[in-house]
Amino acid sequence: MGECARRVASDLSNGWDAIADRLIAVRSTVGAEVVRDWARLLPAGGAVVDIGCGAGVPVSATLIDAGLQISGIDASPTLVAAFRQRFPMARVACEAAEESGFFGRKFDGAVAIGLLFLLPAEGQRAVIGRVASALSSGGRFLFSAPRQRCAWTDLLTGRPSRSLGFDRYERILGTAGMRVVATHVDEGENHYIDAERVAG
Repeated sequence: MGECARRVASDLSNGWDAIADRLIAVRSTVGAEVVRDWARLLPAGGAVVDIGCGAGVPVSATLIDAGLQISGIDASPTLVAAFRQRFPMARVACEAAEESGFFGRKFDGAVAIGLLFLLPAEGQRAVIGRVASALSSGGRFLFSAPRQRCAWTDLLTGRPSRSLGFDRYERILGTAGMRVVATHVDEGENHYIDAERVAG
């Protein structure tokens, strides 16, 4: 049994693998402009990890179009296979973000769009800490989460989602050695936090 197959048994994708085909079919380009503008702040040809990359659309595709070198991480074997087929030159790993070693390397940027709030609070803190460790000094981390603290049921998976709220995210980022440098709202009224890895 392959690694991805073993992961399906415990469903580290938090329900996404079961609806992967549907997710691929309904994925929109909402938020692509926020990602495109953020990409302009990174070094030309810089390395970025897309955490919870899914099939790679629209986030990884937008980053690749911006000339960045993309690596993807997703816990859904189905979505990883779709990502690999779409971007055969990009590296992709089938693993849970909260356990990932991020390829054992440093990145100029990291994105986690539509991912963090699917995890329990401890999982969110773990991902933020791992991202901080994987970013070079001055590296940027862009992630989406409602600005207010709230909880809801995800419409696609039927599983609980929770935003820790801007103030708590800011504290967690600070503890991990990052500082918030900007916030954004896309055309779908989704909120994003852009944080920078502090030198030292």
